[in-house]
Formats: sequence, structure tokens, C-alpha cells
Amino acid sequence: MDRSVTVEHYKAAMLLSGVGDALGYRNQLWEFNKSGPAIHQELKELGGLKNIKVELPDWPVSDDTVLHLATAEGLATGKEGEKLLHEVAARYVKGMKDMDGRAPGNSTILGVSLLKPGKKGGYRVPYNPRGTGCGAAMRSMCIGLRYPKPDQLLSLVAVAVETGRMTHPHPTGFLGAVASALFTAYAVQHRPITTWGLGLINEACPIAKSFVQGQGFAVEETERDWYYFCDMWQRYLDLRGLSSGVGPVIWPSSYGPAERDEAYKSFSLWGWGGDSGHDAPMIALDALLGAGSDWEELMSRACFHGGDSDSTAVIACCCWGLLYGTQGVPEGNYSNLEYQDRLERSAEQLYALSHAPPQPAAQYVPH
Repeated sequence: MDRSVTVEHYKAAMLLSGVGDALGYRNQLWEFNKSGPAIHQELKELGGLKNIKVELPDWPVSDDTVLHLATAEGLATGKEGEKLLHEVAARYVKGMKDMDGRAPGNSTILGVSLLKPGKKGGYRVPYNPRGTGCGAAMRSMCIGLRYPKPDQLLSLVAVAVETGRMTHPHPTGFLGAVASALFTAYAVQHRPITTWGLGLINEACPIAKSFVQGQGFAVEETERDWYYFCDMWQRYLDLRGLSSGVGPVIWPSSYGPAERDEAYKSFSLWGWGGDSGHDAPMIALDALLGAGSDWEELMSRACFHGGDSDSTAVIACCCWGLLYGTQGVPEGNYSNLEYQDRLERSAEQLYALSHAPPQPAAQYVPH
């Protein structure tokens, strides 16, 4: 693992993920605005990104950050195996009490209502063929902060699958959690961004499939619905010239806000870009590939579009923070963010855990 990733990078990752959420959400005004060009026009009228002070009451975080914190604070306890899963499930239940004005999704509401943390198997819910949304993807980036090393991939995948299917048991939903966790781990490793998608479908997804089979829970339904996620990702990699993981990235000749809205729609399951488990991390990756170290460009692509803008931004900004820290980010964008203290504290705890000497039983495989 590249030691140049410091605790400050971890803090930037958690903090900027919250910033992306608050900006993409804009108190429900932008998350549900279907026009990227209209959002860009409103942004211009606000004086641009550098002029925005992200603070209450106008810029609350949404359900994305509340539940990302629930995952992060669960992981920060240092628990493993089933104890960890019960811990995270309990924190999801608690997090749902903090949803006033935060617009949680239907699958999340349903899934959490069925959790019974502390009871045998209480971190699992029945298979839901509609559980394809991005609710698992948007709260799982921190799993990659907890298990960032290449030799921890099994642990990362296992925790992402099990916490993801607490609300999104469909593979299109919970594989989104695997993608978000994997991409943050790759960012910690400074793995070339052009290889991330290939690593997802060639390395992490086969591990996820064999893990599900090994657990023996909802195997038949999961295998039946497995291939859409991988097929859509292969299509995306082909489109961008990344099937071999090398590049260069192939971009459309014109790729402004209007063109991106159409592209993101074409990636989607239901016509709302970023709303599902496969395309929220896909749009985040697309933005990271196109923006480099430019914060404004990242936000233009990942956050200010006509899709599920807070969910794509929360993933992209977490990875970007690991790569670049807060360099070039206007201080007003993050200095008074809601839950800033909790985000930074969980980042410090996850950094300490991920950099502790390895334990003999580090790999996580529940029974």
C-alpha cells in the first residue's frame, strides 16, 4: 500500500463525500432536478462553486451521508465477522431516525425496517427483486478505507456484500456496494484509474459470486439476476476504451452538461442516471477519469447533472479526497459541513485500524 496516503487523505475522503452529497442534494432541489444544464445555470447564479458555503440550513447532507456514517462508525469499532454485521445493522436502524428532510429511498426504508440486529441472522432480509437501487453503493466507500490492502480483498467484498444486501439484496444493488468500497481501496493503493472498472468485473465480482454461494443465502435468486451488473460494466468499459484497463479514455467529441445527461441516462436501469447500484459508481468513475485533480470539473461531472446527483457525487468525492486531499477545494465548501466532526473522527479511526499491524485472523469470513 502506498504510504503517501495519510490520515489527512482519509479525513478529506470522508469530508468531501459529505460535501458532494450536500451539494448534489441541495436540500432536495438538485437531486430531483432532471436537467444538468438547468443546475449549471442555477450554480452560475449562485456565483459558482467557489462562492457556496455548504452549511445548514440550506445545504444539509442527505440519507447518503447519514448511512455512510453509520457504516463507517460501525467499522470503526474494530469488530469483525457477524459481530460487525449486527453492529452495522443496528446503526442503520438508528440512522433511519435521522431522515427528516433527507429523502431516503424505498428499498432502504423497507430493508432497514426488516433488520433485527442482535437476533440470529438478523442482519439479513428476504430477497427483493426490486432492490436494485444505489442505496448500498452510496454508503459503502468507507469499507475500502477499512480494508484498503490488496490482500484484504476478500474481507472488503464480504463486508460490502453483507452490509449492501441488508437493504439491497439484488446483485445490481449490493454489487454497487462492492464497487464503491473497491474504488476507495484502489484510490488508497494509487492504482491507475483506467484499471478500476476492469478490477471490479474481473477480480471483485467473481469473489462476490463465490462468497454468496458459500453463504448459502438467496443463492438461486442472486445467480438468476447476476449478469446485468457485469454486462453494463463491460459495455461501459468498451465505450470508454478501457476493456484492457490501459486507455487512453475515449470521450465523445462534445461532453458538456446536456451530453452527459444523455450519456448517464444510457447507463441507467430506469432512465435516471446514477439511481442504481451499477451506474452510481459508474458515473463517479466517469467523472474521476474526466476531471483529474480539478475539483470544479469533478463536481461539474459527478454532482451537477440531471440524475441521482448526490449519490454519484458522494462516491466520486470520497475517491477524489483520497487522491488529492482538499487541495484546490474552496474552504467554504467543507469548513461548516453538517456532521463534519463525525466524518473526520470516523476517518481517523478507520485510518488507525487499517494501518495497525496485521492480526493472524485478519480475513473476514462469516459462517
